Amino acid sequence: MSGNDRQNTNSPNELIDLKSLVKDADGGGYELDDILAEYGVSPPRAGGDVSGPVQPTPPACQSGKVVAFPGVSSLLPEDEEPEDADQEGETPEGVEPEDGELEEDGDEPEDSSQPPPSGGDKIIEFPEEESALGALFKDLKSRADHYADQMFEESEKIDPEEVRRLERLIPGTDQEEDPEEEQEDGLRYTRPPRRQEPPPPDLPPQELARRYARGLRGLRLRVLLLGLVTALAVALLLAPAAGLTLSPPLDEYPVQVSVCALLLAAGMLLGLDVLVQALLRTARLKFGMDTLTLLSCCFTLADAALLAVRQDRAGQLPYCAASLAALLMTVHGAYHKRCGLRLSCKTAAASAHPYLVTLDREKWNGRDTYVKWSGLPDGFGSQVQMDDGAQRIYRLVCPLLALACLLFSLLASVGLGKGEHLCWCLSATFTAAAALGGSLAFGRTFHLIARRLAQDGAALAGWPGAAGRRGCGVLICDTDLFPPGFVELNGIKVFGDFPVERVVGYTATLIRDSGSGLGKLFHDLLRSQGSIFRRAEQLACYEGGGLSALIRGDQVLVGSAAFMNLMEIPLPPGLNVKNAVFCAIDGELAGIFALSYSLPDTVFPSLAALLHEKVSPVLATRDFNIIPAMLQQRFKLAADRMDFPSIQRRRELSAPEQEHSAALTAVLCREGLGPFADAVVGARRLRRAARLGAAVCCAGSALGILLCAYLTSVDAYVSLSPLNLLVYLFTWLLPVWFLTDGAPRY
Repeated sequence: MSGNDRQNTNSPNELIDLKSLVKDADGGGYELDDILAEYGVSPPRAGGDVSGPVQPTPPACQSGKVVAFPGVSSLLPEDEEPEDADQEGETPEGVEPEDGELEEDGDEPEDSSQPPPSGGDKIIEFPEEESALGALFKDLKSRADHYADQMFEESEKIDPEEVRRLERLIPGTDQEEDPEEEQEDGLRYTRPPRRQEPPPPDLPPQELARRYARGLRGLRLRVLLLGLVTALAVALLLAPAAGLTLSPPLDEYPVQVSVCALLLAAGMLLGLDVLVQALLRTARLKFGMDTLTLLSCCFTLADAALLAVRQDRAGQLPYCAASLAALLMTVHGAYHKRCGLRLSCKTAAASAHPYLVTLDREKWNGRDTYVKWSGLPDGFGSQVQMDDGAQRIYRLVCPLLALACLLFSLLASVGLGKGEHLCWCLSATFTAAAALGGSLAFGRTFHLIARRLAQDGAALAGWPGAAGRRGCGVLICDTDLFPPGFVELNGIKVFGDFPVERVVGYTATLIRDSGSGLGKLFHDLLRSQGSIFRRAEQLACYEGGGLSALIRGDQVLVGSAAFMNLMEIPLPPGLNVKNAVFCAIDGELAGIFALSYSLPDTVFPSLAALLHEKVSPVLATRDFNIIPAMLQQRFKLAADRMDFPSIQRRRELSAPEQEHSAALTAVLCREGLGPFADAVVGARRLRRAARLGAAVCCAGSALGILLCAYLTSVDAYVSLSPLNLLVYLFTWLLPVWFLTDGAPRY
């Protein structure tokens, strides 16, 4: 096969046009390019010879000429189908059919070892193109195999001794767990946001302390007088039970009823401010246990007035003593809460630049974490004026209790045709519902914890800061474990020809720029040596316990002895300094600063209290000497129960410019872990005691309503006597009292 070549005057990449056309048996014209492309042969270039090696090329599509793919001849137009199919399907000499090729008409491929039958049709299939997905998987598999081969080759080159050296010099760190995958939107329950009430005005702590202190002594005096009135009412109940005979005219029943009513009226006058506040809160639909106490006093006073006229209950006295006891505990709880608020506001106003404690959401390892940081106590005055946790529970439960009192009283009196007993039923059910510990659940607990924290220079910011969750963490920084004064400098050793001022200045500069807790110590050393801070560039922190930077063209390394060994800085032989700061300049040891660390006595009980409350300590230290191994070996701390993030994560957690929660937990006026841990533990114990105490009060009230409803329906005057009801109320007071008394004992 030959043809006349045309010179290519445009570009070497263009195909050569052929002048002559090759005629087939029927005279149909095909270009040479089409024929060569059909048999997988590249067209010759200008001046080339077609007899040379052939190169496979894809089929060409010329204008007016279509070369059919093998096996798809039906797609050709009828007027262009080749008539001699045998000649089209012949395989040229020297070209072997590829494996996997199928014969025409869908026949199964024959064994390659057998020669093809003579005269049979042979078709060369066009190579099948792989799908994009198959090519992608094939490419990924080849890359993975190549990476695995390189990985094993590199792992074989690592020196085991070098690995053990790095493991010994670099402290181990804890990594954060991956957050759990969120469920699909259709299966995930999202809690609707609560309706937020407008917060109270954010008054300064000094002004709030003066407000709470105003009239506090008078309230204490009224509590004492109310206790005396309650004692007289209880004495009227105990005298007949003890077999004592009252002197005339107290031995007469109408006089006893009148005396009980007068004592109750006097008690209501002594606690008038608390009752008026309860009435105002009820008008704003904020029911509380004080609301039930107010209703108990009112219905009991009305029942006493009716009983003095009718005298139809077989000599039973009204429930004035029980109502007075409920009123006494309500006023007593208000006094405790006011004292706690005054102490907290006074402590928060004691420092112009206090530390703030917040519970930041998902700070470390997906858990809420307590963080201490410097700032102004904005929002403290607003938070301490908000409703406490017990009051928030009462706002949901007390309306139901009041409705139950009304309903059961109507059923036990009017429902049974005894309408004259309605006032008695209301007095009994509301008195049983007015739990004695309702006001003490938060008020007394908050006062006792605030008094303990005030001795440590800490103040809780009301209830919003105490409403945390279990399983939280607490960030512990350098100054928490070792406040200023608990790290001392034992000596300085300068090597080589380096000046002391230069070594001190370089070291102090890197310590200051890293934010380490040793900043104050080296700042004082800098001033005593007459040196100055330098400008450091390219500051880097290493996991091995050191720092590096460029200062005036000098490569400066500052770190521990392990870091110097890691950087292959030769140290003096026989050096036995456990805690020190080493400085190297341009690969040469320049100085050693020997340090002495001592823990405050409050660290051990503080950590024990945090761990007991299931608050995990997280070491966010920047001092490269403070690592878990040092704390465990030197001070015998439970470092295995502390989290130790990587150096980069520790710097992020202790960064001063990070965002914090808007709700304050506490305000601290002193350094160290003691006030910090006491505030965190105190907030969590306050939350638990207040909620559990409120739950106990609600349970006692609900059970008391059911018992009184039943006993009044059967006219059980003896079983539902004022003394028995008083004993029932004091029985439910005991667990609340023990909860409030044990909350500050940690």
